[in-house]
Amino acid sequence: MTPVTVTQGAGPVILAFPHTGTEVEPAALSRLNADGRKLRDTDWHVHRLYAALLPTATKVRATFHRYVIDANRNPSDESLYPGQNTTGLCPTTDFDGAPIYRAGEEPDAAEIARRLETCHAVYHRRLAREIARVRKRHGVAILYDCHSIRSRVPFLFEGVLPDFNIGTNGGTTCAPAIEEAVASICARAEGYTSVVNGRFKGGWTTRHYGKPEDGVHAIQMELAQSTHLASEALPFDYDTDKARRLRVHLKEILKTLNELALSGALARP
Repeated sequence: MTPVTVTQGAGPVILAFPHTGTEVEPAALSRLNADGRKLRDTDWHVHRLYAALLPTATKVRATFHRYVIDANRNPSDESLYPGQNTTGLCPTTDFDGAPIYRAGEEPDAAEIARRLETCHAVYHRRLAREIARVRKRHGVAILYDCHSIRSRVPFLFEGVLPDFNIGTNGGTTCAPAIEEAVASICARAEGYTSVVNGRFKGGWTTRHYGKPEDGVHAIQMELAQSTHLASEALPFDYDTDKARRLRVHLKEILKTLNELALSGALARP
């Protein structure tokens, strides 16, 4: 298994896809229970959703499934949301709190360490390399972390999730102009709802790499899957009509970020 694929672009924007991969090595797959093998918590079709929206963007995509190891979690497994339900570095439950492994077949510490080194660390080495390359070329890099989740997940949050969930860890991971631009586009997108730093404030990727003082700006977009899937249940089919409407706004976001970076407005003092 190749744990990461990279498509290099000439522009200042990097799209990261840590949760669209569906590969699980046979030995690990055989230990998952029937529910776990459904891979329900995949960010279904998100890489397809963003395809060709910004041709100059670099794309970094994990091919392994988040049930193998979660590329958007701290390698120390420290919780991103203390006091709230969440899943960890090497999940043993799904987003509904249900077990994903057959009883007694959860990965032990040695297995977790192996997955961390062969998947998580490889993904982040490549992502860090691309960030450094882009920043060297443009003096600035914008990391846009692409995510999706079911709009209703009672184990994780109450009620219905907004369509656009923008995360900047309270405004610390990017310049104010970036947060404001993305928030403005989402707020005026007719027929959609949005929030900034609501339930999802940015995962480990956003928080780890977002250092605007060093010219690296990171922002997370968590989309409700109802915006682009025919159903938020198996088989999680892509809805081309929904996606076409949504892609208009996503394209505007990426174009605006690209222009901000190239304009010099994000230059360090």
